[in-house]
Amino acid sequence: MMIATAGLAPRTKIVSAWSFDVFDTFLLRACTTPDGVFERTYELSGISRTCPNVSASFVQHRIQAESRARRTAKEKRGGSEVHIAEIYSYFPFKLFGLERGDLNDLVESEFAAELELCRANPDMIRQYLDMNRAGHRVGFISDTYWDSDRLARLLRACRPGLAWDFLYASCDHGNSKSETLFATYLSEQGIDASSSFHVGDNEKADIKGAKRHGICPRYYPQATAQLASRFQRETALFELLCAGGPSRLDHGARTLRRMVAARSAGKSPAFHLGLTVLGPVMAACDAFIARRCEEISGPGRKVALGFLGRDGFLPHRIWQDLHGMSSAYLEINRRVSLIASADTMQPLVDLLSKVLKIDAPTFHDMMKVLPPRVANFFAGFPGGIATGEALAEALPELIDPAEIVELAAGLRARLLAYLRHAIPGFDDCTDLVLADLGYSGSVQKALRRVFDMEGIKIRLHGAYLMSLDDAFDDLAEEDGAEGFISDLVVTPHVKRMLIRNVAVLEQICCSADGSVRDYDGDRVLREINPRPACQIALAGEIQAGALAFAASAEDVALDFGLTPYAAPQIAARWCAATLARLLLLPDDDELALLGALKHDVNLGTHALAPMVDGDFIRRQITARGLSAARTSAAPPMWLAGSFAHLSPSHAYLYTLFGANRLPADVFEESPGGPVQVGLFRASGEATLEKATVHRTGLGELRVRIPVSRAMSIAMIALPLPKFAAEGLLHGVTIQTADDVRDAAESQDVTGIAAESLIYAGIQRNGDHYRAETEDGCLLIPIAPMTQDIAIYSVAITPLGACPK
Repeated sequence: MMIATAGLAPRTKIVSAWSFDVFDTFLLRACTTPDGVFERTYELSGISRTCPNVSASFVQHRIQAESRARRTAKEKRGGSEVHIAEIYSYFPFKLFGLERGDLNDLVESEFAAELELCRANPDMIRQYLDMNRAGHRVGFISDTYWDSDRLARLLRACRPGLAWDFLYASCDHGNSKSETLFATYLSEQGIDASSSFHVGDNEKADIKGAKRHGICPRYYPQATAQLASRFQRETALFELLCAGGPSRLDHGARTLRRMVAARSAGKSPAFHLGLTVLGPVMAACDAFIARRCEEISGPGRKVALGFLGRDGFLPHRIWQDLHGMSSAYLEINRRVSLIASADTMQPLVDLLSKVLKIDAPTFHDMMKVLPPRVANFFAGFPGGIATGEALAEALPELIDPAEIVELAAGLRARLLAYLRHAIPGFDDCTDLVLADLGYSGSVQKALRRVFDMEGIKIRLHGAYLMSLDDAFDDLAEEDGAEGFISDLVVTPHVKRMLIRNVAVLEQICCSADGSVRDYDGDRVLREINPRPACQIALAGEIQAGALAFAASAEDVALDFGLTPYAAPQIAARWCAATLARLLLLPDDDELALLGALKHDVNLGTHALAPMVDGDFIRRQITARGLSAARTSAAPPMWLAGSFAHLSPSHAYLYTLFGANRLPADVFEESPGGPVQVGLFRASGEATLEKATVHRTGLGELRVRIPVSRAMSIAMIALPLPKFAAEGLLHGVTIQTADDVRDAAESQDVTGIAAESLIYAGIQRNGDHYRAETEDGCLLIPIAPMTQDIAIYSVAITPLGACPK
């Protein structure tokens, strides 16, 4: 019954020992979760060829077979430990085109998957050998369906020449570490429990099980609870956003992250975020950029690499640390490149149309001139501040196109002088790779125009973390652009959702300096930098964590035999899921860390846009509904974070909508019954008007009440008991415009202060209310109206039965 592969006789002397758990402690698997072994079994068994694209079903049936086998063993033998053959005896062979006689082939395939995916843990090997040299007996105790012979083969395959004093497999003894396996080990080996130790990752089996038998446990968790939670969310997003391939076989990328994190414990939350989330994404992107440069290189080509500032600051630092001084940091932004490339008015019009607000000093700083007609244009706006869209529309009538062309030529000359200084041997280059967080390649396209205007024949190649791939069809024939996370990795719907929320990533990755506005020889002239010092310091700490991951990842990967970037498409898919998890499903700690960040608008202003605004989303949902709220234009810049500020469920619903995976009618409003609303004029007259009560997919009720300025309404009386006698009042909002349609679609939603609402015949405690009489009303005072129409919206979650 005893499994002692060293062939030693039973001990009579009481001794101390060190025992090690096997899986997820002494051996680690190069897959996201242990059931990655089953996914690889599906491939190695050949079932993937006869039944393609059903790996998820295979994995789930393998899990269910094990569950049935253990349940049956418990009923028949009193213990739930089983051998691998017992598990596969409950597998649905016919479903996958197999016969019962294929059972052994499945067992062999799964063991082959274990041999391929398992890696000896260098940290555990060192501890194991240290204990052995110190004179302790050492060995293994494992809860496993692999018998001792297979377990021994697996251990020696991962660590040739490994020896031990004892080895216990739970399936050979019919009980687990949580049951009596530790007691069997202590008795058969003559071990002194009080002076012995057990190392393992499972809190119940390894830690509590060892303690119960007097053995000193040493906890070796695979990840902290916080990191494990983030991994679970990543897996869910991978299966949602990156469907169509194996979801557990990642060439060890997650194992690498766990091990790097385990070796860098005790750091700040910001550093840890960089180490475990941002660093892995940027290191994988670095490998992509290196491949891109290699693909472009060839006989007769001299390739230069430039990282576009400011967002390219962190990727450039990582490149420098990993590859040396073989790249340039180029402070070029869309505004500078577009103006420099202008040979007509149109590039400037395109640029200004995307600017939220602009004033005369900012225009002068951009263009170096302020013609009288432009100054008069700004003087006609309150405070001298106009929208970029209004300026873009009026610009052709305000300034001579020839003057724009002349100004562009000056900036173009200064830009090229800067490039020649920043990129050694610039004029000898045949190809320039531009690395950036990416999107539509606007800087690359503008540089192409600049080069063409100046007769520069350098080919341009974009290497972007994320790309809006349909924007690259108009690239020059000799140029190219490729995104690491392209539309072949996630769908265009998903990509646009990620980019809508990318501002938080930009702030984390960018330099501490303001954005470039011009050049003076080799000197960069920058915008004012309005970001607070605490935000810059936070970004620096996150970047430090990312750099620490990149610096140690290669050595750790070699230690564990991991190749996380060997399959570029798989690496890209997992990076998409990792990044999406941060941007779309942040946890509470990340929201607290990043939610206060501000996005600097630049263009010479001190304007800072909020990253997160949960109240804004609450008001949007109240006034416009969930579907409309998810398409809100910035600000806030981090829309998903703003949804997450309400609840994780709201963030996940936003993600489902953005992935085009949730039918709109599931959460759209549906009209219910009418309710009579009282409208009281300042003169004392009152009328009753019908309003429709709508029910949302989340079970909330919405009532929208339009009033016109001509009606002179002073108060709205909403009879809550008629449709929700008890509930939670989420708020009352106002939208205004000069007609009903524009008011209903307006994103400018104002909330009414709770203390200004009057509850008549209604008991209220915070958001909760309960009608005391059937005539109870919520009285809503009407604010002075500056536009013709105002729509008042009320959002309620009813509690209890609603009146019919």
